[in-house]
Amino acid sequence: MLSTQYRSSETKTKIAQSRLRTLTAIILVLLAAQFLVGMLVNLFEQVPAVHPGANAPEYFSGVVQGVAWALLHAPLWLQVHSILGLLLFLAALILIGFAIAARWRAWIIISVIGLFGIMAGGFNGASFMNYGHDLSSLLMSLGFLLATIPYVIGLSLSR
Repeated sequence: MLSTQYRSSETKTKIAQSRLRTLTAIILVLLAAQFLVGMLVNLFEQVPAVHPGANAPEYFSGVVQGVAWALLHAPLWLQVHSILGLLLFLAALILIGFAIAARWRAWIIISVIGLFGIMAGGFNGASFMNYGHDLSSLLMSLGFLLATIPYVIGLSLSR
């Protein structure tokens, strides 16, 4: 009986580890795609100076208005960039859920830092779109790094 419980626990651990690794790999692919699409937006798209959320007096309502506009009415690559950002946010939340369910402290820490990086990149991307400040673009790229590095570390440590 004890060996059956041990095998069952070992199987659950392997399944949990497989889920975490698979979703982390998907997030890293999405981050790479987000980076490349962001470069396309930067080089080949012109974000209109006037759009919902542009120069909003209140930051968070401006972010909501700007992202909603970007999802529905922006130039194609900016739409794709916005969609990828939302997919990254959702995937990061799911990864945190998997890490908490697995009760692995290292994965919880990695996934929370990764989510924080994704959110930092997203909010600064929306800020750049709405206000056009170069610092927001720099902070967006730092958010990308803050998200990517812990996910890579988590993937490499779980081998």
